[in-house]
Amino acid sequence: MFTGLIRGLAKIVQIDGLEEKQMRFHVQGLDKLPEEGASIACNGCCLTALKVARQQDGYCFSADLSPETLKATGADNWSVGELINIEPSLRLGEEMGGHIVSGHVDGQAVVEKIDNLGGNHELTIKVPQELKTFVAPKGSVALNGVSLTVNAVHDDHFTVNIIPHTWAVTNLGQLKIGDRVNFEIDMLARYMARMLDVAGGRS
Repeated sequence: MFTGLIRGLAKIVQIDGLEEKQMRFHVQGLDKLPEEGASIACNGCCLTALKVARQQDGYCFSADLSPETLKATGADNWSVGELINIEPSLRLGEEMGGHIVSGHVDGQAVVEKIDNLGGNHELTIKVPQELKTFVAPKGSVALNGVSLTVNAVHDDHFTVNIIPHTWAVTNLGQLKIGDRVNFEIDMLARYMARMLDVAGGRS
């Protein structure tokens, strides 16, 4: 479980494999190493940290990505040198900021528009048709693992506001129109939809 509050950026330094891939990431400036086998969110996708090693300026870890993960998260298009948002899993007793993020990416959303509002940036995001009913004004979504509040919804488009700090310390600040981002719906919306399906007689 995660909160959608990004703790750092990891640079991809090595990619091995074709249908299944193992990627190695370098994280600069964070003192706390993840434990071997711990969960870590990479652009919102829950992966398992392997081969964790401290470096002089941070640490490195590897992660295995299955064909399904590569397809569902867009990680198949990640490349060496790319910066990825990371967040270690939430531990009991730690502050619960953002919202509950499972690390199970629901799909790929597309950046349709980027407006500079004098420091803040407003993103217009297009989501797959099958996921649009899960997005509500003032509700929560995760984009590349970042917890965000929905401003407005128009059919299969919605807008979010990115404050300068988030724009600077996550890879959202590198987005361009047409880019795809990992999209996770709010867990509450997921279970509410399921409850309504069951109540309506749909299994």
